[in-house]
Amino acid sequence: MAETLTMAKALNDGLRAALAANHKVLLMGEDIGTLGGVFRVTEGLKEEFGENRVLDTPLAESGIIGTAIGLALRGFRPVCEIQFDGFIYPGFDQITSQLAKLTARNEGNQRFPVVIRVPYGGHIGAVEHHQESPEAYFAHTPGLRVVSPATPHDAYWMIQQAIDSDDPVLFFEPKSRYWPKGDVDRAASEMPLHASRLVRTGTDATLVGHGAMVAVLLQAAEIAAEEGTSLEVIDLRSLSPIDYDPILTSVQKTGRLVVAQEAPGHVSVGSEIAATIAERAFYSLQSPVLRVSGFDTPFPPAKLETLYLPDADRVLEAVDRALAY
Repeated sequence: MAETLTMAKALNDGLRAALAANHKVLLMGEDIGTLGGVFRVTEGLKEEFGENRVLDTPLAESGIIGTAIGLALRGFRPVCEIQFDGFIYPGFDQITSQLAKLTARNEGNQRFPVVIRVPYGGHIGAVEHHQESPEAYFAHTPGLRVVSPATPHDAYWMIQQAIDSDDPVLFFEPKSRYWPKGDVDRAASEMPLHASRLVRTGTDATLVGHGAMVAVLLQAAEIAAEEGTSLEVIDLRSLSPIDYDPILTSVQKTGRLVVAQEAPGHVSVGSEIAATIAERAFYSLQSPVLRVSGFDTPFPPAKLETLYLPDADRVLEAVDRALAY
């Protein structure tokens, strides 16, 4: 029977299940122990599993990732928290120069099951470095898996699947979706970690997005339905690798695709999807693939975030352009 939980609580329960299932799993990050994390995702876990498995670290992202690599070498499955998206860059070298390459460097004889949790994205009215969407850097990096849940149910299952993975996983958590509630079925047979998911059927155009953008796309589809336009919505769930089959099947039906994301559009996940669909479904397209994204500027002050972040109106404007061809 499904329970109604916030995403923050679903992640907390998923981490608890992983810690209980495998004594080699441990959590590490700034303020995740006694405080329970800035967003309380790790609340109560230090008390339940002890300070040797839920570790408060110094404020040093490079040190956190480097320590996790060493722990993985010794057979542990560390789960690191980067407190906010914009703080990941001090650890960027460890992630992209070391963690991403070590399995290949060892010809597959050594695995590095490190999960890096990253609260990301806007809509929380925060200051600089607290509302970024850096997922494209890591999706571009061979050797890393990159995923992002959009619902509490997916958050509960995907964090456990990420921890079970023998490869490094960047786990991007849309922080604006921490508090809305949704159904979580602990008995459900979960989808594969890297599978895209059809969340709404439609006939006139396909909308694709990930993380917090999925809720925006569903809102746009509801508005369009009132005006007689039928929009299909697909939740990517995984950014590397990307499961293209549901997108291709949908585009072959609708003939139109709009890709939306909070991140800037230049050299982005949305760009990659647009190029791939243009290559693989060219003869099914009735209009160009259109992208809706954050602007190619640094994330603005909080009072301007609603102008920067894509909303349902911007998505529907793109849909109108696609339908006009």
